[in-house]
Amino acid sequence: MMFTIEFFRIRKQDNAHATLDRVTYIASDLESAKVKARSLFDTLNMPQNPDGLRILDQSGNEVFFWTPGIASEAGFFSSD
Repeated sequence: MMFTIEFFRIRKQDNAHATLDRVTYIASDLESAKVKARSLFDTLNMPQNPDGLRILDQSGNEVFFWTPGIASEAGFFSSD
């Protein structure tokens, strides 16, 4: 399955999102795409540090959204 991982900044004044980079990734499932997104979040060379990321499926539907500090996704970036 093909996924698109988007990294973005959030403007605090109006919560507007600006896309910093977009990466296409082929994975067997969403969990594999999340692992790749985790790796890229800290290592991808972007003009600014991202505030969060989202993953889109091959139809362009958002299937995952993450910003650091959200309790419901805390396990996403845990080191096992």
